[in-house]
Amino acid sequence: MTRRDALIRVIESLHGEIIALKDNDIAALERATGDKLTAIEEVRTLGDGPAGPELRELADEADRLNETCRIYVNLLAANVRRRLQILTGEGGNAYRRGTIAAYA
Repeated sequence: MTRRDALIRVIESLHGEIIALKDNDIAALERATGDKLTAIEEVRTLGDGPAGPELRELADEADRLNETCRIYVNLLAANVRRRLQILTGEGGNAYRRGTIAAYA
């Protein structure tokens, strides 16, 4: 396997993670994440020699997709936080952390 092949596997697994996150499919998310971690390990074991333009482009694409996954996860976490606040009768901003001091 080449670094190119391993990076393509990372990219494919990131696409799988995004689809699983959109579909709220936990089993598919676990599979895609496992595949991604395996592919990342393959990239690592293949070394970190000079990367030509094609490898750099693939790495940049993987980075963009990973950032997209991070954004989805943050949005899902904010939605869960908001739902928990609603269930507990706590109002306010879903992004707030901690308690808010009462106005005197």
